[in-house]
Amino acid sequence: MNKKNVFLFPGQGSQYCGMGKNIYKHYESIKSFYKTAENILGYNIQEISFNGTIQELNKTKFTQPAIFVNSIIKDSILKSNGIFPAAVAGHSLGEFSALVSANIISYEDALKIIKVRASEMDKAGKKNPGTMAAILGATDKQIKEICTQKEIVVAANYNSNNQIVISGSIEGINNAINTANKIGVKRAIMLNVSGAFHSPLMKFAREKLENIINNTIFKNSEIPIYQNVEPEPITDSNKIKSNLIKQLENTVQWRRTILNMNNNNLNYFIEVGPGKVLLGLNKKIINNSVNKSFKDVINYSNV
Repeated sequence: MNKKNVFLFPGQGSQYCGMGKNIYKHYESIKSFYKTAENILGYNIQEISFNGTIQELNKTKFTQPAIFVNSIIKDSILKSNGIFPAAVAGHSLGEFSALVSANIISYEDALKIIKVRASEMDKAGKKNPGTMAAILGATDKQIKEICTQKEIVVAANYNSNNQIVISGSIEGINNAINTANKIGVKRAIMLNVSGAFHSPLMKFAREKLENIINNTIFKNSEIPIYQNVEPEPITDSNKIKSNLIKQLENTVQWRRTILNMNNNNLNYFIEVGPGKVLLGLNKKIINNSVNKSFKDVINYSNV
């Protein structure tokens, strides 16, 4: 494949029961990924991914490593078939998969960070209860009005031209949805999440996450990574590390990521992980891109 492939890695919300189970049957080599994960996490993420209930899989503690392991397995399969990225990006949690794909950090180190990240974000969600909502069809002016509440409400994800996710306290998000309905926004949908991710309410999780990131070896990248808080081509390890720490409480600039990649002649996208959420967003951001899922690229039965 001579195209300039971009690997995109999804975040929370892409999980589903049984993810990775069919791939496991076809590739002997991927079994070590689950064994390594079990050793680091202290529990069997393979069993939860393959046979767990959706209630269990939706718990932040399990969701994050389950999606990450699935993404890295698919990344390894693509590369074993001679398909490599010219650039990478990941949505929220997916940024850790992108770091591993670009050989900036190791699979093992990423798992150690994600173990802390998932646990601390779960604790933050319980200490400072919050939630998120998807706002569809709003203008920038309307988003500003929607987020102007007495309680904390911020724009957490700029996902596409017409989809923005807001994050904040439960009361604040309820008020924001009411505001959206009053000012005639197309749709405002409460999301089933366990916390106010990418908002100041995640501050509780920062100390331990920052500590483990700062004590992890990051390498300069040989290919550019476009990060959530700074969606420009970056290869410097110190800058990558700094941006990763900021990501916890700041906005995911996904729309700008895709637009900037496209401006840099990177528009052959492969979603590497469970589902096709990011490809759906891409189609709403730019018209001239090629969007492929892992299944589209690696063809074999029952994957």
